Amino acid sequence: MAAMAAAGRRALGRWALALAALAAAAAALDNGVARTPPMGWLHWERFLCGTDCAADPRHCVSEQLFRDMADLMASEGWKDVGYEYLCIDDCWMAPTRDKRGRLQPDPERFPSGIRKLADYVHSKGLKLGIYSDVGNKTCAGFPGSYNHYELDAQTFASWGVDLLKFDGCNSDTLELLAEGYRNMSLALNKTGRSIVYSCEWPFYLRPVQQPNYTEIKQYCNHWRNFYDVYDSWSSIKSILDWTAIHQDSIVKIAGPGGWNDPDMLVIGNFGLSWDQAVTQMAMWAIMAAPLFMSNDLRDISPQAKWLLQNKEVIAINQDPLGKQGYRITKDKNFELWERPLSGSAHAVAVLNRQEIGGPRNFTFSLTFLGNGLACNPTCSVQQVLPTSRDWGFHSWVSSLSVEVNPTGTVLLKVVAL
Repeated sequence: MAAMAAAGRRALGRWALALAALAAAAAALDNGVARTPPMGWLHWERFLCGTDCAADPRHCVSEQLFRDMADLMASEGWKDVGYEYLCIDDCWMAPTRDKRGRLQPDPERFPSGIRKLADYVHSKGLKLGIYSDVGNKTCAGFPGSYNHYELDAQTFASWGVDLLKFDGCNSDTLELLAEGYRNMSLALNKTGRSIVYSCEWPFYLRPVQQPNYTEIKQYCNHWRNFYDVYDSWSSIKSILDWTAIHQDSIVKIAGPGGWNDPDMLVIGNFGLSWDQAVTQMAMWAIMAAPLFMSNDLRDISPQAKWLLQNKEVIAINQDPLGKQGYRITKDKNFELWERPLSGSAHAVAVLNRQEIGGPRNFTFSLTFLGNGLACNPTCSVQQVLPTSRDWGFHSWVSSLSVEVNPTGTVLLKVVAL
């Protein structure tokens, strides 16, 4: 009888979660895009604000950089696995608006203009993203969109832009910040063009007040909550820690049309070991995160390319159920995370946070997963990362023992049968 009562409570819990997810989805920004987490490439972490093309033509923020990346995204399999947005970040603009008050690209670094760059990107089967700021200046000091929201939205649409990253620097008050994010969302929708709207609204609110995520999701397709990612393990750890600490307030709001954004994938750069790169890819899949690489696709290792293009991991990230994962337990230096997936499946990540010694084993009962339902009565278990391996069939009372390298993650997919 007690077991039946417990099963009933778990079933009611699942219904409550499902209803909450439906309510969140109904409140999402209704612009028809980002039904799964957007994927693409963004220049900022790797290329920053490089504007001296005479001194460093290969790495400056210029139309040639984006043409090079578009070529590679189309020819090297990136587009085929889902990376479709090629995104310009800060520092693309001229120092002033044009005579009609419109934003304009730097004429030396973008001599053909954004419209022609967009046409080129579209000819490769890709989409173009661009950057602006809610305040009167961008974070790097270029012209912001304050008091120009409708004009800038119309300009971006006329250029054929498909995504706007809208930063939150240089806004005088929280009221102006919120008003600016709302106004740009409305202005983008008013253009009639489908434009993904990437916000940093909650990040700039958090030092002063708790964000209203229900409202934010009504205006934004994805939103940053925490500091910029760096090319370092300490940065990845801090993002995971922040996410776990705040998961009760952020996980429930994520879903089709609106996603928490832990920032760019830095895999393929310089700061992460192989195990740490596996951890970032696995955990970004668990978190239903937008997957925006920031690396140099002209000079990326085959190993990093394999990881970033891993179709099994991307399928977890892009799962149509659209539920974000969460940490379910922390045991000494191990963390166990899960993400509900479609088809009675769960993605499971075992993360070893220890930074000394060698591989260690973590053993857990399958009853931990999915409120006891992930393997009820039986399930199949497939290892996805760091390598693909079939773990066979298991029962509800089985335990799994997982060997994980220091700072590494083993990603599993559990399917109830």
